[in-house]
Amino acid sequence: MAWIAGHTTAGVSVTTAIPPIFDGYATTYQTEQVTAAAYEQALVEDLRRHTPEQPWWLAYLDTGAHDVVFPHAPRVLLYWNWPYVLVEAGPEQALTWRTGGHLRAARGALPDLFFPADRSWLVSALWDDTWTCVGAPDALIRTLERDPLANARRVRPDEDALPPGLTRE
Repeated sequence: MAWIAGHTTAGVSVTTAIPPIFDGYATTYQTEQVTAAAYEQALVEDLRRHTPEQPWWLAYLDTGAHDVVFPHAPRVLLYWNWPYVLVEAGPEQALTWRTGGHLRAARGALPDLFFPADRSWLVSALWDDTWTCVGAPDALIRTLERDPLANARRVRPDEDALPPGLTRE
């Protein structure tokens, strides 16, 4: 996790959650017109289509109030020394392991941070944000932008990541 820890910047840009090492960046969130399951399935399917067969790393932030899937597992510290449970798994587990919801959706299953073993993309939602940040190759960002269920918007690394219409908590 050293490629993430210490390589993000404090502030309001996408690089607060995603290291500035990717070709493209986007923010995405579930709209009121789409169920958590449909939004999360679309996001994971778009990621899967752009990723060769390999394990994914799933990380669950230990807020004390949300499901970390493996409550007794060791923690890794990321961002501002926030404790995450990190597990090697895959796209199916990203959609099914968490049952207690998270900050972005009471019925949501997605990990708070996940990426494939080759680190070709990174999806991360910080604990106080209601949206999710993505760093990835441009082709994957374009796919997310075209998917109405993923509801993604391209952002520049130095741009405020707050999606239009949302507010900071």
